[in-house]
Amino acid sequence: MIEKTAPRWTFLTNYAQALVCIADDPGIRLRDLGDRIGITERATHRIVTELANAGYITRERHGRRNRYTINAHLPIPDPIAREQNIGQLLEVLAATRAEQRDDRSAATA
Repeated sequence: MIEKTAPRWTFLTNYAQALVCIADDPGIRLRDLGDRIGITERATHRIVTELANAGYITRERHGRRNRYTINAHLPIPDPIAREQNIGQLLEVLAATRAEQRDDRSAATA
């Protein structure tokens, strides 16, 4: 009999997961972002810095916090998916997340 256990790997890289989290909460703190992805705050800082340096996100300071904007028009940096842009990827993932939230809301109602 085959056991159904979740794999230890993910389809989305930490960079893609960071973009999904930022799209969901543009004011997310690095500590919280790292917790959601499952990486250290230091690794999260490196990823956010690299995304900003590559132009995929823009940081704006609001008091002591950062607010992030995703530059959705940029292409996905992947040889297979380079015809699509970041916004298209996030639309698919956001729709999936919205469906999951709707399913949870319906189950608790």
